This record gives sequence, structure tokens and C-alpha cells, in this order.
Amino acid sequence: MKKDFRVRCNEGRERFALITGGSRGIGRATALRFAEHGTHVAFCYFTSRDKAAETAREIEERGVRALPIRANMGNEEHIDKMFDLVEKEFGALDILVANAATGVLRPTLDVTNKEWDRVMHINLRSLFHCAKRAVPLMEGRPDCRIVTLTSMGSARTIENYAAVGTSKAAIESLTRYLAVELKPKGITVNAVCAGIIDTDSLKLFPTHDQMIEHCRLHTPGGKVGTPEDIAKVICLLCSPEAEWIVGQTIIADGGYALKS
Repeated sequence: MKKDFRVRCNEGRERFALITGGSRGIGRATALRFAEHGTHVAFCYFTSRDKAAETAREIEERGVRALPIRANMGNEEHIDKMFDLVEKEFGALDILVANAATGVLRPTLDVTNKEWDRVMHINLRSLFHCAKRAVPLMEGRPDCRIVTLTSMGSARTIENYAAVGTSKAAIESLTRYLAVELKPKGITVNAVCAGIIDTDSLKLFPTHDQMIEHCRLHTPGGKVGTPEDIAKVICLLCSPEAEWIVGQTIIADGGYALKS
């Protein structure tokens, strides 16, 4: 039997979520999982218009409202317009999943200043600005959540990953500060550190095939993570059962780090 997320978690109150980078990969999987549990979902995309339309259709097939928004997370005017639209159409917000990210795959000292700034702006500064805009829409509503996405490169070195890894480490730090300051307002903040997940982004790595094989060999379960695996963790953190988890970075890698 399908759970009624609205009734179980919120005594009949509707729930509204916003996912950045929600048309593909982890963002899309999370959007669909929220929708399955009765949460209305707004999500932003930038280049994947067709995938965004498909994701919106699949969300609405689950009986809730979809609100796709084209926005560049590196542009604060776009972020403001996105939140203005969420406020206009939903009137409130219960969940923010900061998933959108970009990267540059170069040795550390080969990364240009422009590339470095772009990665930090889209990955880190957008979270800062999104949190500023989300909190007023959450205040006064019980059991609100902000979930950020990081990766193993935040705490360990990955070849050609310095810019992204540094931004992810900063996201984990910002997550802790937000968690302490926002919990008194009824907003719980945590991060999910995903292991090797088979997404379109992973295919950009020149060593994609080797990474997949290495993951299979070094993950106790012998499998590579999927976007749905991470979506389950995100949704768990957005449930009442996770209220006592505050400011943590939850490693969701299938045990990969234990053997690699």
C-alpha cells in the first residue's frame, strides 16, 4: 500500500519541495520519490529542457503538482526569480534540496581563475543564496528541511577534482553553520555525501569505465550506486524520523570507502 506522506508526516498539511538541478540524475530521482509520497515538487534546470518536461510529466502522473523552472545557479537574479515563482505558485516551502553543481576536471594548478570562480559560484555561493531565500518561506512551518549534496572529493583527493572537491568541502562546512543557526527556527539541515553514482556527470570522467569497475570490486555489495539509492537517503533525512540528525554529512557510498 502506498504511504500517504502528507497525512503521516504533516497531519494532512501539504508539503512543498524545491530541488535544484532536478531534471536528471539524483535530482530527478529525488523529485520522483517526493512525488510518490505526496509532496508537490518545484525543480530547476538549465539546459535539459526535454528532460525537465519529462520529469515534470512523471511527477504529475504521481498525483502532485510539478513546477519546472529554468534557472542558472550561477546567476543570483535567476535564483531570485526562481524563489519568487515558488512563493507565487506554492506560497510556502518545506524542503530545499541543493543538488545543482558544476565542475572542471583539470589538475589543480591548470584550473583557471575563471573556472575556479564558476565552480565556487554555482556549487557553493548558490547554496548560500538559496538558503537566504528559502528560510522566509519555511519559517512558521513545522519540520522543514534543507539537504545539501557533497561527494567523496570533499575529504579525499580524486584526480583532476580539486575545484569541485574544495567546493564540496566548503558546502559541508556551510551545512554545519546553517544547521546550528536554523534549527531554532524549526529547519533541520544536513548533507549527503554520495559515493560513486552512475550518472551522466560520472560519464564526463575520462576514467569512467575504470571507476565503475573499481567501485564494483571495492563495494561490499558488489554494485555501483544509482541516483535512486541517494534519493532514498535524502528522503529519509526529510522525514520526521530524522529530526535528531542535525548538521551531519551522511556518507552514502554502499561501503566503498571501507575497502578502497
